Amino acid sequence: MSSNKSFSTETSERYARALFELVNESSELEMVEKNVKELLNVYESNKELEHFIKNPTHSLDNQLNIVNKLSKIMNFSKILNNFLSILVTKRRIFFLKKIIKSFLKLSSKKRGELSASLISSKNLTEEELKNISSELSKAIGSSISFEHKIDKDLIGGLKMQLGSLMIDTSIKNKLKKYEQLMLEN
Repeated sequence: MSSNKSFSTETSERYARALFELVNESSELEMVEKNVKELLNVYESNKELEHFIKNPTHSLDNQLNIVNKLSKIMNFSKILNNFLSILVTKRRIFFLKKIIKSFLKLSSKKRGELSASLISSKNLTEEELKNISSELSKAIGSSISFEHKIDKDLIGGLKMQLGSLMIDTSIKNKLKKYEQLMLEN
């Protein structure tokens, strides 16, 4: 275990790994991954659910009841429903978002996908993101999915981080380089 990781990160990764191995053994990875993505969307878009999950003062019965209702409404697999119930029982449900993100990383890694961070100065269309992804996927020889963010301070251009590789074609970075050159001379 790395000493740089927090307790919540370590715990979240362990639970995500356990869920991943369980659904992988039962050949339900694709279905559970779809369920988990839907759950993440609901969690991020519904502040009431987020506050409910993050609030440790709710009783176990109340939390289990909500998790079971949510699972039934969203038609989750039995494995995911049981997993969420275990998170409630073990009082780890407030790690839900971290667990989901770790699980999704494991799933994409199994498919041979790499995840990268892409930062642009403006909002990119889905087609632009697909074009960037396909060009880089061809160059690297592996499928790449992006987490896209917008940084208005970049002025123009892109910044991409893929593992330890950082590519910065932003105008802000170019101006910094010119400034450094001028200061050195």
